[in-house]
Amino acid sequence: MDIKLLYTFLPLIMGWIADRLTGDPRWLPHPVVGMGKVIAWGEKWLNRYGKRVFKGAVFSIILIAGSYLLIWFIIKELNAIHPCLSVLFSFFIIFFCLAGKTLIDEVRNVFLALDSSVEEGRRQVARIVGRDTSSLSPQQIRTAALETLSENLSDGVIAPLFWFMLLGAPGMFAYKMVNTLDSMIGYKNERYKQFGCWAARIDDIANYIPARLTALLMIIASGKLSLFSFVEKYGSQHASPNSGYPEAALAGILDCRFGGPNTYFGQIVEKPYIGYNEKELTTTDLKVAVRINILTEILMLILVIAVIALINYFQA
Repeated sequence: MDIKLLYTFLPLIMGWIADRLTGDPRWLPHPVVGMGKVIAWGEKWLNRYGKRVFKGAVFSIILIAGSYLLIWFIIKELNAIHPCLSVLFSFFIIFFCLAGKTLIDEVRNVFLALDSSVEEGRRQVARIVGRDTSSLSPQQIRTAALETLSENLSDGVIAPLFWFMLLGAPGMFAYKMVNTLDSMIGYKNERYKQFGCWAARIDDIANYIPARLTALLMIIASGKLSLFSFVEKYGSQHASPNSGYPEAALAGILDCRFGGPNTYFGQIVEKPYIGYNEKELTTTDLKVAVRINILTEILMLILVIAVIALINYFQA
């Protein structure tokens, strides 16, 4: 194997395996926490007075471009010292940018907490969703958890791998900044509507292909190829231009219904329903969803390796 390919694939495969085995270790400082602190600091000082749209746009672009250039520069300098150092650094970046196991563990914990009591289930699901959970029924709690599982399969695994495929570890890290900006300031409420509109739009663009690719890979992983028409019908009905596609794929695989009204920041938001079967969701559905998530990750990893290898072959 070409040494350049080896230095690309080794940290990628190691990072993915490490994420599958351990998830995010709580004892290690996480780069996303640092991103969040920088965003919170900048928002506090810039999101006031006039020109909020302009300031939010400049702020978002600087952070995203800066994230890419920082990782690119570090990898370049480490590679000049010794290639193994850049491989090790890239491994840690990839590992921290993937959130597959952590996501699955959090959703499993929702179902386990709900077995104890509805209040425990509400508290647990509040860790992973933005909606008001104080009055959710058991069915709504399970629905929220599974919707998040499908949506964040795209945000937490497939999209980072997609941007790694295009731009390497720096692109992966920059995508993580895009996603963190959106999760913190990309809301359409009074505080963030102007300042965060560029962050939200950039996130929509960055996730456009990955969200649809996630749905495609989920369908292939399930073996239910007839679901393409189902996803095409329901995927575009979601308020988000992207989230509806992986959610529709999982709703079709589980033959259930997602969506419906939910409360965000004290306001009721009417989300269109995805699917039509109002069946009761159970732990069996969770097991199916987890299996699909893992298979989808594996398919994406194979795709990334194949595409990078082909590009390298034709450039040789």
